Amino acid sequence: MHLLHVLFPSGLFTADFMVNAWIAGSAVAVLSASVGFFVVLRGASFAAHAIPRASFAGAAGAVLAGGDTLVGLAVFSGLSALGIASLSSRRHESQTTALVLTAALGLGALFLSLGNAYAPEVYALLFGQIVGISRPDVVGILLLLALALLATAILYRPLLYASVAPDVAEAKGVPRRRMDILFLLLVALAATAAVPVVGALLSFSLMVGPAAAGSYFGRGPAQSLGIGVVIGLLSVWLSLVFAYDTGMPVGFFVAAVTAVFYGLGRLWSRLSEGENAARVSP
Repeated sequence: MHLLHVLFPSGLFTADFMVNAWIAGSAVAVLSASVGFFVVLRGASFAAHAIPRASFAGAAGAVLAGGDTLVGLAVFSGLSALGIASLSSRRHESQTTALVLTAALGLGALFLSLGNAYAPEVYALLFGQIVGISRPDVVGILLLLALALLATAILYRPLLYASVAPDVAEAKGVPRRRMDILFLLLVALAATAAVPVVGALLSFSLMVGPAAAGSYFGRGPAQSLGIGVVIGLLSVWLSLVFAYDTGMPVGFFVAAVTAVFYGLGRLWSRLSEGENAARVSP
C-alpha cells in the first residue's frame, strides 16, 4: 500500500490540471500513433521530426502577440506541411524539409527576441508541461483528434496503398501527389496536438516510437496500427505518472518509455524470427 501511495499520490487522478493532462495526453497518444503508422510505412521520420519543431515558431508568435498558442501551432504546422509538399520532390525531399525547418526556426528565434518574460511558456512548448494544459487546450486537442481520425478513416485504404507501393498505386489511379499532401497535413494535425503535451523537441518520439514498435509486434497493417495505439497510450500514461511523481518534463519520459517499447519490439521480432527459422530447419 505504501508503494502504491508513492507511485500514485493524492491528486494524480483528481487535480484539475491532471484531469486535463490525462484527457489531452490520451487523445494525443491515439492521434500520434495513428498518424505515426503511416510515418513509419513511408519512412518519413524526418518530416515527423521537422513539422513539430517548425510549429514552435507559430506558438512563439502567438505568445508574443498574446493569442492562442494552439492556433499558432496549427497555422505553422499546416504551412510547414504545405511548404514541404509543394517544394519537395523524390530526390530532394530531405533538403526541402530541412530548408522549411530552418526557416521556421529562424522565425521562432525572431519572435522570441522581440518579446521578453516568456520563459515559462517557451519552456513548456519546448519540453512539454503537464501543468500547462488548460481546459480550452483539451477541447482543441479533442477536436483535432476527431478531425484527424475522421480523415484517417476516409483515407486509410488509398493512403496505405500509396505508402506501401506508391508507383503501383499511382498506376491504379491513386493520386500520389494528393496523398503526399494529405499525409503531411495529418502529420501537422498530430504535431499541433502533441506539442502542448510533449513539447516541440520530443513530440516526434510519440509519433514514431509507438508506431515503429507496433510494426514489430503486429502481423499485418491493422494489427500493427492497433498495437501502436495501445503502446502510445501506455507510454503517455506511464510518463504522466513519472512526471507527476518527479516534477520532471513529461516529454523526457515519453521519449524514454517509447524507446524502451521500441527496443522490446526489436527483441520480440528477433526472437520470433529465430523461432520461425528453427521450425523451418530440418
